[in-house]
Amino acid sequence: MLKEINDENFEQLIFESKKPILVDFWAPWCSPCRALSVLLEEIYSEYHTKILVFKLNVDNNPKASYKYGIRSIPTMIFFKNGEKKDIHIGILSKEDIRKKLDVLINL
Repeated sequence: MLKEINDENFEQLIFESKKPILVDFWAPWCSPCRALSVLLEEIYSEYHTKILVFKLNVDNNPKASYKYGIRSIPTMIFFKNGEKKDIHIGILSKEDIRKKLDVLINL
């Protein structure tokens, strides 16, 4: 199961992680978000030794959502060494997410 993060622990988790991170900005009422969540669970089971994957509910965490300019969901932001390296709005195929993660891991 993917871990939830929030406004209180977001910055600490992002900046202290030694692993690359994918953050899924989502909401429970968003159908595409729920579909993406299934893909991310599968991907995390494959990549769990190399990356971290977090979910952030935009309805409950406006501070992080505002800071990163989240206006549409689902939005995925890819971080490495505390820096935003890539962003994608909407759903991607599992293969396209893997490609983005592979690039992030090898940066």
